[in-house]
Amino acid sequence: MDGDLAEASRERTAAVRSLEAEFSELITHFRRLIMENANRVSPGMLPGAYKTFTAIARCGSVTASGLSERMLVDKGQVSRTVRELEDLGLIERSPDPNDGRSSLLSLTPRGQAKLVEAREPLEGMLMHNLSEWSVADIDSLSRLLHALSSGATPPRD
Repeated sequence: MDGDLAEASRERTAAVRSLEAEFSELITHFRRLIMENANRVSPGMLPGAYKTFTAIARCGSVTASGLSERMLVDKGQVSRTVRELEDLGLIERSPDPNDGRSSLLSLTPRGQAKLVEAREPLEGMLMHNLSEWSVADIDSLSRLLHALSSGATPPRD
């Protein structure tokens, strides 16, 4: 029985190491895509600015401090990046109705258009790469990745 447990442990370790290697490759691939998307939004835009830009897009509207918390980034860095994005005409500030001392950040119409334009090649690549996958497999991958990123045990199908 101890041999079976040791073998199961070795198999799990090998599987986790294989998954780690695949994630490493995927991260490298996504870093490249983020750099390309950033350049499509604005030539020379740094990946960090693109991540801030897309975080604002996902939130719809968010305060700078909320953005800092969400992204786990220093408030000073967020402030500098927000100024850069404002200067590019990609985001705008509006008064926060819940806190008169704060502003809400949101994409401008120009920012929305540039984001759609920048994402189009990636979305096309994903659609192409997943074209032979069943919708159930895509849903399963999404569910499993969500469970992994949140630290939860995925429910059994």
